[in-house]
Amino acid sequence: MKATQQHPNPAHASLGGRSTRSDRGGQGYTRTIVACFNGYVTQAVINNFMPLLFVTFSTTLGIGLGKLASLITLNFVTQLIVDVLAGKYVDRIGYKPCIIAAHVFAAAGLLVLGIVPPQVTEPYPFLVLAIVLYALGGGLIEVLVSPIVQGCPTAHKAKMMSLLHSFYCWGQVATVALSTLALWVFGIGTWPALACLWALVPIAGVLLFLGAPIPAIIPEGSERFDFRQLLRRPAFIVFFIMMLCAGAAEQGMAQWASAFAETGLGVTKVIGDLAGPAAFAVMMGVSRTIYGVLGHRINLRFFIASSAGLCIITYLVAGLAPSPVLGLIACALTGLSVGIMWPGTFSLAVENMPGGGTLMFALFAVAGDIGCAVGPALVGTVSAMQDDNLRAGLLAGTVFAVILLIATILPGLTRSRDAAPSGEAR
Repeated sequence: MKATQQHPNPAHASLGGRSTRSDRGGQGYTRTIVACFNGYVTQAVINNFMPLLFVTFSTTLGIGLGKLASLITLNFVTQLIVDVLAGKYVDRIGYKPCIIAAHVFAAAGLLVLGIVPPQVTEPYPFLVLAIVLYALGGGLIEVLVSPIVQGCPTAHKAKMMSLLHSFYCWGQVATVALSTLALWVFGIGTWPALACLWALVPIAGVLLFLGAPIPAIIPEGSERFDFRQLLRRPAFIVFFIMMLCAGAAEQGMAQWASAFAETGLGVTKVIGDLAGPAAFAVMMGVSRTIYGVLGHRINLRFFIASSAGLCIITYLVAGLAPSPVLGLIACALTGLSVGIMWPGTFSLAVENMPGGGTLMFALFAVAGDIGCAVGPALVGTVSAMQDDNLRAGLLAGTVFAVILLIATILPGLTRSRDAAPSGEAR
């Protein structure tokens, strides 16, 4: 990718972009990058904390499981709407006020969750309010932090993008592990206080971003694309499909890993959650961290293609292995295989279309969210059609990894039009 020039275009003023020679290699933007890492931890908290309490809400607040399940849909739909709107309005408003507002919404949602429902006779409307507030924050964070990190003048942007996305995985593991431990030690009745404590994560994000410089999102001299221009580029369509398949392959396994562990091994839900989703998240974080540390030595396209090949194998093993233990190991290793797909696709797209900007990242977020819904739905539907045979559903889920592998190796479509200068890090 061409290096960002040292004097920003005035058109980027609304984005808060500035760049100086002292910023080479990321100096001057360390606080910005740390704030973005914290942003993905925030998103992990708001996506994973409330589902841990569904049984508690059912027994102590008298809310039916049907209503609780609708909260998951509400969270997804709200974030999807925010993804769409962000591509249109963020550039007009400016990145700094939007990313700060995102963390304020996230903190407000967690505080409403912790303070209001235990005090009222009709808690469900306030659970809805909490979901909407922090889903607004989560949707904005998903769209904004990746282009902010991509815009920072770091030596190897694909490495930094992978490391950024690893913080969602580690945040997910921390949210599940620390919340489970706290509720076990201090009692399930302490969940309101725990929700308020988790609000400290987005509050820290507000403080970090208040003093953080925001880089220019579109490199100087790059053509800025609108929606129609993006749709005319075959590479954009390929990357959109890759993002959709990345989300589908990831969540197609992650959402069913616990059920796979429970039905295959006959273990309790607690053990199933640890052996399934938690192990999956750890492996996904390991994959992203490996590329985040060693990416300068690894060809990104080859790493994505190899990961897609591994994903095909793990899905097949999970669906065909006679041993439940072997199938569960394959579930965990799927996390390792899908880790690079989401951040890697972002990096390849920016390399190919540096003028895509906020709109491109927002559309990719939409594609990823659609995939996150389609993947589990396909696995569940096929399983139900085969007499609740989850293995059959997982075999059907292999299709997403196959499509992603084909898209990655398509000649020319996903390659940058401008070759990198000799010695420039990718």
